[in-house]
Amino acid sequence: MQRRGLVFILLILSLIWALNTGKTLPFNLVYLLSGLLILSFFWTWTGVNWVRVSRQTRARRAQVGRTLEERFSVRNTGFLPKLWLEVRDQSELPGHHASQVVHSLSPGRERSWVVRTICRLRGRYRLGPITLISGDPFGLFQMERHLTPTSNVVIYPMTVEIRNFALPLGVLPGGDALRRRTHYITANAATVRDYEPGDSFNRIHWRSTARKDRLIVKEFELDPLADVWVFLDGHRDAQVRPRRPKVENTNAPLWAQPAGFEPPPDTEEYAVSVAASIAQYFVRQDRAVGLVAYGQTREVIQADRGERQLTRILETLAVLRAEGRIAFDEVLAVESEPLPRGTTVVAVTSSLNQRWALMLNDLSRRGLRVVAAIIDPSTFGGAGGATNLVSLLSLRGIPTYLIRYGDRLEEVLSRPPDRMKFA
Repeated sequence: MQRRGLVFILLILSLIWALNTGKTLPFNLVYLLSGLLILSFFWTWTGVNWVRVSRQTRARRAQVGRTLEERFSVRNTGFLPKLWLEVRDQSELPGHHASQVVHSLSPGRERSWVVRTICRLRGRYRLGPITLISGDPFGLFQMERHLTPTSNVVIYPMTVEIRNFALPLGVLPGGDALRRRTHYITANAATVRDYEPGDSFNRIHWRSTARKDRLIVKEFELDPLADVWVFLDGHRDAQVRPRRPKVENTNAPLWAQPAGFEPPPDTEEYAVSVAASIAQYFVRQDRAVGLVAYGQTREVIQADRGERQLTRILETLAVLRAEGRIAFDEVLAVESEPLPRGTTVVAVTSSLNQRWALMLNDLSRRGLRVVAAIIDPSTFGGAGGATNLVSLLSLRGIPTYLIRYGDRLEEVLSRPPDRMKFA
């Protein structure tokens, strides 16, 4: 710093003057300037060291379109006041502006602030580290202190509430009895057994309990409902990314945010949101849902029920990137091989290659129930439209959803088959 260099030059000149003349004035200047440098250095050191910083994240899971809230607090644990202290946050979460400059922090006092960020991009992001920057009142020194502890936050993809997702007409969702035990309470009671610690009381079979004179509980089998498998196309050549979304200032008051929220403008984000919304719909219908996605890695989640399954799917989709090299028709052919007859396959893609549509037709002939959800790439700036592909699927009796850029997903995915647009 120029000011500190000037003080050092004056100190050296005063020392030379004092040693050559032996007068009192230059020696006093040497003592004064030396004390000023020592005091300024010590003040700056205490500014970044005698301080306690804490950050509390309300939840380590958030979702696109929702708010992530963090609370920061800075406490002065020293005996010198801090004229200014910059808390510089180096988090990776887009639009998360948590840095703050704290002024006039007296000894023993604490300053707090809350940061609310609208999550706009899915993924796993690092929160922290934090860098503290402070200086002395004379502006001679400035120090930094790095607080390295970090944490991670997972941003789930955006989901919408689907009112009624159309399945192939004339197909009953049931099937043969699965003969598999489950911890869920279903309509199919298979047998009874002795009570074990942890069994809920609503599983107790009171007639057997009265007859045996000990607690007897029922064991259940899974309902004979066909599984639902969501196949998401993660091939890199099927995506259209005309531009990266601009992240606006998300620290604005919540009432200043737009009323609606749309996925970022590329086909990958729309496809992930569609797949997540469909999985959420069927899980909440108490259906067993599985996921297949070939992105940067092969992701296969076996079909299961419950909110834990939905969380597993959302966590997988949060970090999925469409960087796959295997064509969607090959994924459908390989991963559908072990699926039993009656299974519902929902294909979500933005590819205009007709080979995957023909593969869906082959799956339908094998007894699988297929539904297609196509992200129209032409509305995202891509070449060619999906009209011919949708017509090909409709001629083969495959229910098809066509999603365009700017569509309200909850409305498009809730349309009954007779209102769906195939042209």
